[in-house]
Amino acid sequence: MGSRAGLIVVAAGLLVTGCHHGDAGEARAAALVGRVPLASPGFPPSAATARTELAGLKVEWGKNWQTYERENFGRYWSDDTDGVGGRNGCDTRDDVLRRDLSELREGDRNPCVVVSGVLHDPYTGKELPYTYRRASQIQTDHVVALGAAWRGGAYAWTPQRRLEYANDLDVLLAVDKQTNHDKSSKTADKWRPPRQAYWCEYGRRYTGIKAKYGLSVTPPEKTALQELLATCPQ
Repeated sequence: MGSRAGLIVVAAGLLVTGCHHGDAGEARAAALVGRVPLASPGFPPSAATARTELAGLKVEWGKNWQTYERENFGRYWSDDTDGVGGRNGCDTRDDVLRRDLSELREGDRNPCVVVSGVLHDPYTGKELPYTYRRASQIQTDHVVALGAAWRGGAYAWTPQRRLEYANDLDVLLAVDKQTNHDKSSKTADKWRPPRQAYWCEYGRRYTGIKAKYGLSVTPPEKTALQELLATCPQ
């Protein structure tokens, strides 16, 4: 009996501890969510800055494409990075939704959770509603896809550096699901947003990411980025 009673006490203690950890996590998120920036200062770069950055990128054909696996960048979203939006107690996807959706309604208890909102999809111009726990047509896109980053130099990074890239909010956008599937891991010379009004910003974001992480571009990729940036107002 004494042994059984001891096990009950231990189990009860674990349950209480678990509850405190959950409450502490939500409290931490509530304290940090409004203070951790969801973009780097000056990102995306201006068209002029992007052109300068593009001129300085290493130009070479992609390498080690045959060794790429999605798991090289981590299997799941992670808050455990020093990248933009990291260590704020919120899931990376929730950070993207909080930044990119309008008419936003956040959770009353946990401000990380997006209850509802509307995405004005930058790639297509569609208005896409979002409701928590319901299927939506919204996905999170890596503007420079993970496979493209791998071929451009990420194959030589540490696992932590790749995890940071995969969860860096500067790299991510909430976009239309089908359009994201169409884009897949294509580079700028093989895919550009259907909505031409977004070509300038897409070129700025794409180039800014390449420069931020020191990724190379292929010759056709560089030409495509020059064309995208040429659509920007002078």
